[in-house]
Order: sequence, then C-alpha cells, then structure tokens
Amino acid sequence: MPTKAAAGAGTIRKKTVTRNGKQYSFWEARITTGKDGQGRQIQRSFSGKTQKEVREKMQAAAVEITDGTYITPAKMTVGEWLDIWSKEYLNSVKPRTVEAYEKNIRVHIRPALGAVKLSALSAVDVQKFYNTLMRDGYSVTRTVSGKKVTEQKPLSPKSIRNVHGTLHKALEKAVTLGYIKFNPADHPDLPRIEKHEIKPLDDEEINKFLSAIRGHQFETLYTVTLFTGMRQAEVLGLSWDCVNFESGTILVKQQLQLYGGADGTNGKYVLNTTKNSRWRTIAPAEYVMRLLRHRQAEQIQDRFKAGSAWDNPLDLVFTNALGGCLCAPTVYSNFKKIAASIGLPAARFHDLRHSYAVAAIRSGDDIKTVQENLGHHTAAFTLDTYAHVTKQMKRESSARMDAFISTLKEAQNA
Repeated sequence: MPTKAAAGAGTIRKKTVTRNGKQYSFWEARITTGKDGQGRQIQRSFSGKTQKEVREKMQAAAVEITDGTYITPAKMTVGEWLDIWSKEYLNSVKPRTVEAYEKNIRVHIRPALGAVKLSALSAVDVQKFYNTLMRDGYSVTRTVSGKKVTEQKPLSPKSIRNVHGTLHKALEKAVTLGYIKFNPADHPDLPRIEKHEIKPLDDEEINKFLSAIRGHQFETLYTVTLFTGMRQAEVLGLSWDCVNFESGTILVKQQLQLYGGADGTNGKYVLNTTKNSRWRTIAPAEYVMRLLRHRQAEQIQDRFKAGSAWDNPLDLVFTNALGGCLCAPTVYSNFKKIAASIGLPAARFHDLRHSYAVAAIRSGDDIKTVQENLGHHTAAFTLDTYAHVTKQMKRESSARMDAFISTLKEAQNA
C-alpha cells in the first residue's frame, strides 16, 4: 500500500505546455498542506519561471506547516500575512528600517486593512486607504489629566509614501510566493511631495555660527559636520578606525542608529551601514584633521578621568564624558538653540551638510567630486539638488565674461 505524503512534503518538476503552436516551459511545485475532514490530502501547487523560484515558495510553505503557522492563502487575511512577512522576511533588513515597517503596519495598515482577505484585497481598497490617510490622517489616543483623548493627526505626503512602501513590499512578497496573483498596490495615485528649497548658511551666517559654538560641548562635532558634509548619523557613528591621520582621510562607512527606543534613553545604539549602503573616503581640509587630533587628545583625558567607568565599545570619536554614545535628539536640540540665538530659528542640522556642498561648488569643486564626498547615488542627483547654485555660478561667469569683453572693446577703441 503506497505511503501518503506527510504534511510539508512536496515535489518539483518541469512542465512544458503548448499554446497557439508555441511551447512554453515552467517549473511547478506541489506540497501537501494537510488533510480534509475525510482524511484526503490537501495539496497546493506553486509555479514559476525557475526551479529556484518555486523551491523558495515551497520551502516557505513547508516551514509554516512545520511550525503550525501555515494558513491557507484563500483564508489568510492581510493582517495574518503581515505577521508572517515581518517575522520571516525582514531578517536582512536594517533594524531601523524594520522598526519603521512595523510602526507603519501597527499604526496605519493593520487598523484599516488587517481584516481584509489577502486574496480579496483590490487596487481600489488600497487607493481608498491612501485617500483616507490623505484626508483624515490617523487617530491618536493619549492620556490628558487622567482621561483618554482621541485626536486626528494629519499625515504628510512623505509619510503616506512611506506607508505605501511598506504595504507594497509586503504584498510583492506575497505575489512572489504565489499567495496572490498580482500586487494591488502597484499603481496607486499618491500625493506629490513638494520639493522644499534648501537653505544653506551663507558666509556671514557661518561666521556667526562658528562664533556661537566656540567652547560648546559639541563644537568639534558641529564644525566637522560643517566642513565635511557628513550626515548627522554618520558623524555620530564615526569611529577612530575610520580616521587616517597619515593619509589625511576619513572613511565614511557607517551610521549610529537607535534600535528599540525613540527618546535616546531606551533601546540600544548600533552601527549600521550608511544611507545608501556605500562606503566613501573623503579627504577633508587639513583644519578638520587637526580638529580630530585635538578631539582624540580630549578623549584620552576623558578616559583618564572616567577610569573604570569609561565605556566606549564602538570606539566612537564623539562620545560623552564616560565614552557613551551621544543622543541624536540632544545634539539636534542643542543645534536648534544655537541657531535660534543667531537669528536662524528655522535652520536644521542637515543645513550644515547643504552649507558644505554649496561652499564646495562655489569654491570650484566639480559636481562629481561633490557627489562622491556627500555619498549621493549619482552626480545627477547632486546637480539637481544644488541646481540653483550652479545657475548662480553661470550668471556670475557670464557677468565676468561681459566685463572681459568690455575691457577688450575699450582697448580696441583706445
């Protein structure tokens, strides 16, 4: 008597079909997902262009069957799929990104779409969801004077696009595994993100800023940021092994991020790759390297004073007096106070990066060099971001040429 396949067992084979006189080949996997009420096997099939693709689908289902978490796709809700996706398919994603995905699911997606059958979710459902976020925002309940108060908070176009990114990514995996035939979040109408004009500090404002931070606990940190264009998380994540005093270079390969907390007191600080996961080596002004040497001497003194209380396991350049990671919100709030004190209340920490870029371009650095120093994906992005600077430089160049031509004409008429 033949042995019936156990739940989780499966087979893979290549199939060829003929349609309109042409042969098409594909791979198909079949897996036993359980038994019905009469003891007969329930099987599910997966198909794909490659053997690897269908094997991945079959193995994913087999793991769920073994764990007892397998849910028949026809019965699975969006919420149940999001649970599976966030648990099993985000292992290679940065912790901070996982936190953002989970928050989008918890706060926005699950309350609106969690109960909808995954196979029944339509493009219209998704569009209505985004429209509601655009129109009404989302509900937030907080306690005021011992009473719970619910209020609506507006959601920015960028935040809505972030929510869309989470939902689309989760549904795309469901398509890959054969749970749904197409991604209903493929082509929604999303709100446009208005491009805000960058506001770098001009020469006078830079001088005021440098005067205002003199003697401040974060003076070196702010100055290094201003003259290297590094992002805040990159500066906070700079470690001594990335500073090469001999060659006068800095390797930007990581950023400091808080995982598991939002106020800088809970959670754990970890070093992650840079925003675009690319390493870059910059050769800053000699003045910057002198500042870092001075910072190194300061840290040696801090370490001596702290004694056994010193704790800097990440070997960071910028730490508190005991070697601990600097809290990003504290660094930012101190910057805002300083900026306000010199008449720049709207200035952001990121404007230091813009100020570096503008100064570099106006000093004659080509766009490719600026792009590489900033760590942008492409020179085109850098050019687009700082187009107003290059336009101004072109006008100045034109004015200089006009002056030169006038000089020549005067010489000819003399």
